[in-house]
Amino acid sequence: MHDAPSADEPLAGAKEPLSAGLKQRHLTMLGLGGVIGAGLFVGSGAGISVAGPGIIVSYLIAGALAMLVMRMLGELSSAMPASGSFSVHAERALGRWAGFTVGWLYWFLLVIVLAVEATAAAQIAHGWVPGMPQWAWVLVFMVVFTTANLTAVKNFGEFEFWFAALKIGAILLFLGLSLLAIFGLLPDTEAVGMSNLTGQGGFLPNGWHGVISGVLAVAFAFGGLEVVTIAAAESEDPERAVGRAVRSAVWRILFFYVGSMLVIVTLLPWSSLKPGQSPYVAVLDHIGVPSAGQIMQIVIFVALLSALNANLYGSSRMVFSLAERGEAPRTLLKVSLGGVPVRAVLASVAFGFASVVLNLYWPDSIFRYLLNSVGAVLLFVWGLVAASQLRLRRRIEREMPERLTLRMWCFPYLTWAALAGMAGVLVLMVMDEGARPQLMWSAAATGAVLAVAGLRELRLRRTERSGR
Repeated sequence: MHDAPSADEPLAGAKEPLSAGLKQRHLTMLGLGGVIGAGLFVGSGAGISVAGPGIIVSYLIAGALAMLVMRMLGELSSAMPASGSFSVHAERALGRWAGFTVGWLYWFLLVIVLAVEATAAAQIAHGWVPGMPQWAWVLVFMVVFTTANLTAVKNFGEFEFWFAALKIGAILLFLGLSLLAIFGLLPDTEAVGMSNLTGQGGFLPNGWHGVISGVLAVAFAFGGLEVVTIAAAESEDPERAVGRAVRSAVWRILFFYVGSMLVIVTLLPWSSLKPGQSPYVAVLDHIGVPSAGQIMQIVIFVALLSALNANLYGSSRMVFSLAERGEAPRTLLKVSLGGVPVRAVLASVAFGFASVVLNLYWPDSIFRYLLNSVGAVLLFVWGLVAASQLRLRRRIEREMPERLTLRMWCFPYLTWAALAGMAGVLVLMVMDEGARPQLMWSAAATGAVLAVAGLRELRLRRTERSGR
């Protein structure tokens, strides 16, 4: 059990009580596959519909922002590995209110998104086995992944390793087939040239406004990168493992995303791709892959289960870290003999299951408001990550420079650039009618958590003064 770290305490911190069951290969694949989900396989169609071939630029911009945040997270987590990751860093850099706020906001985000993923995976499974109701599939998924997370952290690592391997293998196969089709090397195909990139209104058919709208459509698809820094605290060599995972992940993830978009808009006219439909399925159908829809449905199903598993893990570790620092009920600190925070896992899955029930019965009312309330939370979390890195980098250089094994590029200029980019996305959300409700509800949720953090801080300060 750790007390809440103050800004004046040494940065090294206490040893984590959780097990060190994650291997380097687990973290590497988690970093590569944790961010590849339904947002890429299906959601990318919405970005293409507004940006056309310019979606390549949209992904470059959004991916660059995500890479900068990941680099900042990697720097801090390799120097100060903790199960609460950026929540602990925010607390050390900005104060208890910041650690409390970012920790609870991120936990809330994960358990709400968990409900979306469980429901979507259940819908796919119900289509395959109509005799089994959707709610029963949700129950099966929750039981399986709760059990996996309760037994040992290495089970989570193994699930994510093979899930990530399948997703990465699918993307590599997709890119390989698409390149062969582009150059006319597959049966019954001809080289497509540049016609789809420059035709249909040109490379930027909707101008730079379309590119910016595309950024807004795809920016949140990069959410999930953060979990690898949370998992680093349970690896065999946290200081080195997270650095290696970050280095191997950021460029390859950008390659998967941008590479996929490049071959998609090269092979197909962008105007033929519709929001809500997978552009991957459209490409595979175009080049004549049998049962392309079913193949991608399996890949999307695996991606959803992978995200569900990762979110359950990440939410349990975040609330455990909050409990360690006295910012969540102390009862959540129960750790099994195998080093698993049992009650934190059960608390996260319980709230996640309640969210699933809301999604099943009131998808257009209660659950929609909950989902809107986390729509922009990721940006608020990223903003606090950048602010924490600005404050802590100098302290790390003074107190323990030997731990700076992974450094943020061009510090502090790129950190400020990332903050400016996040502010820009928030401005875009204000201007966009479709995104504005998400921003407003997310701001309200953030304001509520900040209010609780402020009241709690006042109470703690009174207690500290009275105890002197």
